[in-house]
Amino acid sequence: MNHDQVLMGVVGRPHGVRGLVHVHSYTAVAEDLATYAGLVDDLGRPWRLTWHGNGIARLHDAAGNAIDSREAAHQMVNRKLYVPRTSLPEPDADEFYFADLVGLDVREQGSGRVIGRVMAVHDYGAGTSLEIDGAGGNILLPFTEGCVPVVNVRAGWIDVCLPDEIEVPVECFPGTSHADDAP
Repeated sequence: MNHDQVLMGVVGRPHGVRGLVHVHSYTAVAEDLATYAGLVDDLGRPWRLTWHGNGIARLHDAAGNAIDSREAAHQMVNRKLYVPRTSLPEPDADEFYFADLVGLDVREQGSGRVIGRVMAVHDYGAGTSLEIDGAGGNILLPFTEGCVPVVNVRAGWIDVCLPDEIEVPVECFPGTSHADDAP
């Protein structure tokens, strides 16, 4: 991962036939994405965007040419948008960017034993999770205070409290009526 660039948004599906697209901004205020200098996609191409409604934007290339057709907009779907780390304000002492978590050691709370390393931060809409690469393979851990009680970016580690097990209610399996029937 390039720590000089921070993922700030993703281009979604086209909106209409004139080149507008849905943009999923990862900034605290979505409209702020248009204010950052140096916005580039995952292919390294520079872009500028202008908002045309709630989550709807028009993309302009480096020459100022706007994407103006549905077909061109469709080519941008799932394109990630990054800004240079240097264009972002430094977070407060108790804050961090999700990009800062990637590469941190993962320690078991209490023992301090290193059990892996953060490989990625995911947010699929139901909450943020950490992908952790450890001796037993990769695991996904919810990024909640209960599972990740301590984050120390400056020291290069996070403490985690791994859940003992995950219970799935028997009601989730149609046709089962007893806990003994659950997989």
